[in-house]
Amino acid sequence: MDNRTLTESGPQVNNRAIARLFATVADILEVKGENRFRVLSYRNGAEAIDSMGSELTGIYHDGGVPALIELPGIGKGIAAKIEELITTGRSLFVEELLESTPPGILDILHLAGMGPKKTGSLYRELGIDSIEALEAAAATGKLQTLPGFGEKTEQKILKAIESFKSFSGRNRISIARAVAAGLIEYLKEVSGVTSVEAAGSLRRWRENIGDVDLLAISTEPLAVMEAFTGHPSVATVVMKGSTRSTVVLESGGGGRSSGLQVDLRVLSPDDYGSALVHFTGSKAHNVALRERAKAKGLKVSEYGVFRVTAAGEVAAEGERIAGATEESVYSALGLPFIAPELREDRGEIEAALEGTLPTLVEQSDLRGDLHCHTVWSDGACPIEEMAEAAMALGYDYLAVTDHSRSLTVAHGLDSARLAEQIDKIDVYNEKLRESGKSFRLLKGSEVDILSDGTLDHPDVLLARLDIVVAAVHSGFGMERAKMTARVIAAIESGRVNIIAHPTGRLIGMREPFEIDMEAVLRAAKEHHVAMEVNSYPERLDLNDVHLRLAKELGVKVAISTDAHAADQFVNMEYGVHTARRGWIEPEDVINCLPLEELLRFLGKG
Repeated sequence: MDNRTLTESGPQVNNRAIARLFATVADILEVKGENRFRVLSYRNGAEAIDSMGSELTGIYHDGGVPALIELPGIGKGIAAKIEELITTGRSLFVEELLESTPPGILDILHLAGMGPKKTGSLYRELGIDSIEALEAAAATGKLQTLPGFGEKTEQKILKAIESFKSFSGRNRISIARAVAAGLIEYLKEVSGVTSVEAAGSLRRWRENIGDVDLLAISTEPLAVMEAFTGHPSVATVVMKGSTRSTVVLESGGGGRSSGLQVDLRVLSPDDYGSALVHFTGSKAHNVALRERAKAKGLKVSEYGVFRVTAAGEVAAEGERIAGATEESVYSALGLPFIAPELREDRGEIEAALEGTLPTLVEQSDLRGDLHCHTVWSDGACPIEEMAEAAMALGYDYLAVTDHSRSLTVAHGLDSARLAEQIDKIDVYNEKLRESGKSFRLLKGSEVDILSDGTLDHPDVLLARLDIVVAAVHSGFGMERAKMTARVIAAIESGRVNIIAHPTGRLIGMREPFEIDMEAVLRAAKEHHVAMEVNSYPERLDLNDVHLRLAKELGVKVAISTDAHAADQFVNMEYGVHTARRGWIEPEDVINCLPLEELLRFLGKG
């Protein structure tokens, strides 16, 4: 992480970014063995800021530093740093702290199961300041010389390192898409450019991205290459040609230490469709297309579809039969168009030949969102603001699902507060009806599934809700059989409608917990419980593989944002495209249902 992660989404410093920054400061100070009261001041400040309903920028502009100091958890020192962040977008203290910290420490902190206490012990006692040093020490049993680091802990650390390495050098799709979108808008303004589009794994909506591939149509390719390689974010020009160039962008953003590599190809309109097919991939899908072309006496490449002789050579000049559009390429091979998300060689060619390709869910099919948080727990916006944002999106309904009491870090609601919130939502819905609006707020809760499988609110209170979203938020290290039994017990309770983020993973940061997903899905099918596709780019949980299994077993899903602020409803696109990768259709998704049908599914109709 560096100081630039404050402004991932733009120049404005927001509460969540400041809270993350102060939490990182607390972690680093704890690793270095600083005074525990100093560590606590930053950690408490981070938690207080993250739970505030009003933005610090507004509070500061209205009342300056004195207004900040009046806030709970904010002292003079932290208030001064908030002022610096708001007015300059940076913090000299944080920059100096990061410069004095081995960068590998931050990587270790992001390993599953590692925190500042363990990382600090390793750093101070054994001098371990990088992933490589940690792996070597764990592999040789050296960690066992420290209190609390047994053989089992070493094995968990080695597994976490393996996961980290598999993600290293890759970026979450949300980061890669933001970068690609900026470049695409920039290139569209270049003279002669008529089209620019992302290809590769980004267009297939994989959850993490290595390189970004861009394809453009232009009558002036040299001008496009000059503009591309001269973009302000380019750190290194790897290769520059007349129709293809490769650059590496400046590092920073998303906690990654390396910048994205971006490849740009400029094409003629006649080649654009075949190039899109070729460079969207995947490699296995393209191999399957080439084999099909060969069987039909054709050759398919990035330049088009051609007739070939018995010797496999292009038959003659002008024997190019397709290439301007993707549809023409697939048609020439005797196939209907195959959506980019399906191009993974997971049976899509066979389904296309059989006429059984799914009619994939579209974002426009969704009628509402069934998982969001407000200022009542750890959200940033009041209920009314979240409802208004949902109505602005054209939704028919929105479920308010603040956390339950056991998740104290998220200020979870106890029974009394949940009952109060239920009454408040009833009043709000009545006002909507009186004003002639058909929109409906659904009364819900994201209820913790406790270690024994029971739920974190009493049945009598859960019965008053329209929707119950249940989730595991603790005990991630539970062994597979126990975790499976824990989640199935919640499903069998008769009170749960949706299992949220069913594997608990955070992409690149926390491995999914051990669970028998097929057994859980079979229980969900039997008890009419839906499984969530959590649209947070860090989660995307269920993933595409589990979604495909859910579809095969006939389990319904809910595509929800888990939004903690109104501006996070835009994350829905990540859930939708993840669902599409899992072959999900509108009839598989409960929030594609009209309100009355949804209520019947929830047992409230």
